[in-house]
Amino acid sequence: MYKNCLKRCFDFSLALVALIILSPFLLILWIIVRIKMGHPAVFTQLRPGYKEKIFKIYKFRTMTNEKDENGDLLPDDKRLTSFGLFLRRTSLDELPQLLNIIKGDLAIIGPRPLLVQYLPLYNENQRKRHDVRPGFTGYAQVNGRNAVTWPEKFAMDTWYSENVSFILDMRIFFKTIKTVIKSDGISSATAATMEYFTGEE
Repeated sequence: MYKNCLKRCFDFSLALVALIILSPFLLILWIIVRIKMGHPAVFTQLRPGYKEKIFKIYKFRTMTNEKDENGDLLPDDKRLTSFGLFLRRTSLDELPQLLNIIKGDLAIIGPRPLLVQYLPLYNENQRKRHDVRPGFTGYAQVNGRNAVTWPEKFAMDTWYSENVSFILDMRIFFKTIKTVIKSDGISSATAATMEYFTGEE
C-alpha cells in the first residue's frame, strides 16, 4: 500500500510545503544563476521515468554553453564553473525538481533518472529500476553517488525497486542530508560528473 498510494501522497505534500517555504530562496538563486551562467537559469532535459515514460526534468544550470571551433560543446570539466561546482556539491542545482515531484514525474526517494539514450543499453535486470518512480535522491546516491561504478549503481537501484518501504525511505532521506553536508561522491574517479554508460554484457 505504501509503494502505490501513501508514498505518492507523502511526496506531493512534502514537496508542496518545501516549494512554498523555499520559493523566496529559489527566486534569489535563479537570479544569481541567471547572472553568473546566462540564459536559461533553469534548463530542462528529457529523462525516462516510471515504466520508462519520458518526462522533462528541471535543474539549475551548472555548466556554460561553451563550444569548440566545430560548434560542439566542450567536455563537462571545461564547462563546469566554480559556482556550478558549488551548486552540485550542495545539490542546490536539483531544487527545481520539487516541481517534478509535485507533477508526479519524480518521487522524493527512488533511482535517479538517467539519460534517455541509455534505455536501449539496459539488460533485463537493470531495466527493473523503472518499476518504481525515479527519485530526487536514492539508495545509490547515499551509497557512493557518482563515485560508484555503473554495475554497482544499477545493482543498488534494482535492489531498491524490489524493497521499497517507508522505513527504507526514511533511512535514505536522513542519510541524504548527511551526504550533502559532506559533499560525498560528487564526481567519479575519472570524470567531472559521471562517465557515460555504454552498456555491458
